[in-house]
Amino acid sequence: MEKQVLLINDLTGYGKVSLAAMFPVLSHMGHQIYNLPTALVSNTLDYGKFDILETTDYMKNTIDVWGELGFSFDAISTGFIVSDRQAQLVADYCKKQAKKGTLIFTDPIMGDEGVLYNGVSEETVSHMRKLISIADYIVPNYTEACYLADIPYRPDGMDAAEATALIDALRAIGSKSVIITSAKLDGQDAVIGYDHEKDEYFTIPFSLIPVRFAGTGDLFSAIFMGKVLAGLPMQDATKKSMDIVRQMILKFRENEDKFKGIPIETCLEVLNQ
Repeated sequence: MEKQVLLINDLTGYGKVSLAAMFPVLSHMGHQIYNLPTALVSNTLDYGKFDILETTDYMKNTIDVWGELGFSFDAISTGFIVSDRQAQLVADYCKKQAKKGTLIFTDPIMGDEGVLYNGVSEETVSHMRKLISIADYIVPNYTEACYLADIPYRPDGMDAAEATALIDALRAIGSKSVIITSAKLDGQDAVIGYDHEKDEYFTIPFSLIPVRFAGTGDLFSAIFMGKVLAGLPMQDATKKSMDIVRQMILKFRENEDKFKGIPIETCLEVLNQ
């Protein structure tokens, strides 16, 4: 069933990430997609040099206009947030929409492999806590989960008790359902999570592909959102999203410039699974 979906994320000029990655995925999955850019970004941050134009004033004016016009959405996805003012604006808007029954999905984009991304500061962590506090579903990677929960990142990973404690720390902030990607549980790469509808913790192991593309987190978030909106149970939606992203990575693993991300429009058929 077609849903009205709003994506709140940055728009990158050079690179298939953020809005540029999520838009074709969710459109192909049969939804009407709208967007509210948090920033215009020259290129993916992986290149090390970039320019960012914050769009908070535009966002505020747009939200006011949409309110006057009576626009509403079945689901909202939030991603990259630039400032405290912007985080508060998005949190307030999502909170109002949630009261009307809108599902809120949050990907707290901040870092990976134990460190924050270029251009992301510790202040961003407090911004993201505001957003995950009102979310129905959050999809941080292990690094982002540790920053949000204020729990030390361990390169060697966690045991089962530590994984549950990390998830519970995020739930204590306000998040309902939690998925943590890029985790390592008892030495095994895995996605771990908690489904608030079933009151159930879960672990899905995977074999790591030693290739890193920009934007795979955005693709996972978009596919997961689409599968949940299609009615799949959370754990099934998670596993399906993992499998599809894996296929995409394997298909393009020989691409020379992986900072560009995956050319999603050339392989949309994998979403039909």
